[in-house]
Amino acid sequence: MFDSDEFIVNAKNEIKEEIGDEKAIIALSGGVDSSTCSALVSDVIGDNLTAIFVNHGLLREGEVEEVTETFKDRLNFHYVDASDEFLDELAGVEDSEEKRKIIGRLFIEVFEREADKMDAKYLVQGTIAPDLIETEGAIKSHHNVVLPSGMELKVVEPVRDLYKPEVREIGAKLGLPDKVVHRQPFPGPGLGVRVVGALTRDNVEICRKANKIVVDEVEAAGLDKELWQYFAVVTNTKATGVKGDLRDFGYLVVLRLICSEDAMTAEVPELPWEIVRKMSQRVTSEISEVTHVALSISDKPPSTIEFC
Repeated sequence: MFDSDEFIVNAKNEIKEEIGDEKAIIALSGGVDSSTCSALVSDVIGDNLTAIFVNHGLLREGEVEEVTETFKDRLNFHYVDASDEFLDELAGVEDSEEKRKIIGRLFIEVFEREADKMDAKYLVQGTIAPDLIETEGAIKSHHNVVLPSGMELKVVEPVRDLYKPEVREIGAKLGLPDKVVHRQPFPGPGLGVRVVGALTRDNVEICRKANKIVVDEVEAAGLDKELWQYFAVVTNTKATGVKGDLRDFGYLVVLRLICSEDAMTAEVPELPWEIVRKMSQRVTSEISEVTHVALSISDKPPSTIEFC
């Protein structure tokens, strides 16, 4: 049985032994994994830890403001807008694994630049067990696991052996806000792996708008506590539609709403049809580039939670 109190004591001792009096940065996304690691490490080394929150241009609507507001007074917080750097290099990239590799490399380049400014030697990451399992099993490579060669920062991963429910328990024990502890998982590559096929600034923005509609409707219906993840995917399929009295040819967007305990398996629950229908109507009416909406009903396995 998992003992969160014992884990916290042991983890802090290991952090103290590994980092000591050196300076470190943490890759803070605002999710429960990196947030829990930030709480663990800051309790040990205090202001020697700087939390780096990078905007890679692939975040959800309002995410910069939400994460900044949550952590600006809790941590030694530093925001970096690298969105143009990421989006320029990702433009036109189709293969999902290539996207992940580019995003992972650019993250490290940003972190190393910032670490140099503050003479930090360590990079703390919120890697958890499913990240390692999926990468090692060649299901999909996680950007925080497949790191570029030659990096100078020493990586520290306090929760790498844990699963999401255990991390949530620790985060709650360490006093993280409930909205952080129970925040729905969001992949490090962000919307970059929720756009199937070639990335453009336009289809990333379509994905951002569609995702916001899904989130709004799920939360309005009170389903957010029941679901593990809920989001929209912009596919590279286009379909004929009708806007007004004219033919249109736009994107197919897929809605993905799933339940899970630890992300290793997941299932699509029976969803209220009126909620699904409202999402579809809003996506097609509010996003002019979309003509069709579909619902993903595939469990994991055989599917993965994310499309890419």
